[in-house]
Amino acid sequence: MNKTLKFAYESLVKTQKQMMKQINKHRKEVNYKIESKMFLNERNIITTRFFKKLNDKMLNSFINLNFIDLSYKLKLSKSMHVHDVFHSDLLCFVVDNFLSDQKNELSDSIMINDEDEWKINDILNSRWYQRQLQYKVKWNDYDKNFNWYNADDDEFINTQKIIDDFHIQYLNKSR
Repeated sequence: MNKTLKFAYESLVKTQKQMMKQINKHRKEVNYKIESKMFLNERNIITTRFFKKLNDKMLNSFINLNFIDLSYKLKLSKSMHVHDVFHSDLLCFVVDNFLSDQKNELSDSIMINDEDEWKINDILNSRWYQRQLQYKVKWNDYDKNFNWYNADDDEFINTQKIIDDFHIQYLNKSR
């Protein structure tokens, strides 16, 4: 009985070593730093483009918050309704100034679940309109916009600091 158990145990250990060798054959060793900027592969993210081949292959830069096994937790915008932990194969570093003559411009919007996400540069004004607080906004890389946006809309999910700064600077404006 002992010989049989010993033989089974040795066979399992041998098989386990062979499996690890095969698994690790294509695995890349990465050590991303916490708080570093990362690109996210769009492979598992559903966007609203009609053709997947027209999508950006890597989504905007996100900040790496934590390391969990072979995965990393990213700081995503709140409008992205996806889990915030991604395997290291879906990530890559944001390289600043890789080629000094080459300029890579990132788009400021991402299409996620039929919605464009844009970054707010500043809040220009506020008002009450039909019992709703509205803001006039200056968007990044967008020249003129004369629209008012309701304060409870998704545009203002990640902008609490900008809103607070606006109300501190203009105490008499609508809140």
